[in-house]
Amino acid sequence: MAGGLRRYSVAQREQALGLLEQGLSGLEVARQVGVDRFAVARWAKVAGMRMRIGPVGGMVNPTLAAPSVRGDFTDARGRLTEAGRGLIALRLREGRCPARIAAELGVHRSSVTRELHRNRVAGVYSVRVAQARTRANRARPQPRKLDRPEHAALRAIVLHGLTSHWSPQQIQGELVLRFPDDESMRISHETLYQALYVQGRGSLRAELAREKALRSGRTSRVPASKLAARPRGKSWVGDAAITARPAEAADRAVPGHWEGDLVIGARGSSAVITLVERATRYLMLARLPGRRDAATVTDRLTRMITTLPAHLTKTLTWDQGAELADHARFTVATDCTVYFCDPHSPWQRGTNENTNGLIREFFPKGTNFTTVPDEEIARVEQLLNTRPRATLGFQTPASKLNELLTVAPTP
Repeated sequence: MAGGLRRYSVAQREQALGLLEQGLSGLEVARQVGVDRFAVARWAKVAGMRMRIGPVGGMVNPTLAAPSVRGDFTDARGRLTEAGRGLIALRLREGRCPARIAAELGVHRSSVTRELHRNRVAGVYSVRVAQARTRANRARPQPRKLDRPEHAALRAIVLHGLTSHWSPQQIQGELVLRFPDDESMRISHETLYQALYVQGRGSLRAELAREKALRSGRTSRVPASKLAARPRGKSWVGDAAITARPAEAADRAVPGHWEGDLVIGARGSSAVITLVERATRYLMLARLPGRRDAATVTDRLTRMITTLPAHLTKTLTWDQGAELADHARFTVATDCTVYFCDPHSPWQRGTNENTNGLIREFFPKGTNFTTVPDEEIARVEQLLNTRPRATLGFQTPASKLNELLTVAPTP
């Protein structure tokens, strides 16, 4: 059998590659390890090394050569192979910078930087150490971050957020704001989705067995083609159409513009008024006393709005429901002008529509609001106002409104 086809142990192979990395010639490596030179040459080729013939015909120190296929440096998933790590070791000895090494490997320079950061021992990068650590780190299964004892505090915060009906993205963003300098208090929203759904039998899911793990329960929506036809003719709202609303109301940089609606209860006999401020997303809720006629709604809305300073009550956008037909009396009492959306155009008060969907998580369709205590309404209002929002940079509506309340209005 040819010497190059003999089978040697993994230990011999690793020893040979280590000696080659130290700069020994192929013949010297073969003598020290006790193998033939054909085996050394074959191992060097697989590892991305090439033997040059010296001026006297002997083999000299090995150098890494770029394989004919760049993909030899990375696997199918773009991770560095042993050949790629061998090239990194050689180019470092030649004084190359990580960026140039990455270009030769065909990877991003951050991949080389991370590789050097993880696998340097006493300031020296070693191919053997890097390979050994890579194999150990890829062992499966590995405990997930939230299941590790050292991350018990992070797990507690995540569970609190989920049971408070926060989304995984809100939890991720709030952690960054709350612990800006603590990398251990970080978790990706994708990791949370994995823990909740992909690993559905995991301990995190088990602890939330009695709760809705995620907020959204909707599985479909009504397409625009299925909506009822818009009525023809002039609308009854007259000069209060949304087209007459000041341009600054569309700019969320200016506070004081509100959107409102009713969340209807069982059999249409009970309801809750919902008001949302466009700039801060601050929510105000008020339960109606068993009826929702125009006089009752106007009186309750007036009491809600007059609890706020005048500079935060500029306009109110409502749909064309008859419950606000008495809007002129509301405007006189509050100096807050009412504007009505176009028919079948809920996106014109999209903040309020989105908030009503959040409220339905606590009060599903069919809820009889006459039996819901005001304390429960206040609790839901407080939960939603203290929930971090991605659109606010993961600050809360309550904190944003508090900023406006503590700043004197501009004359």
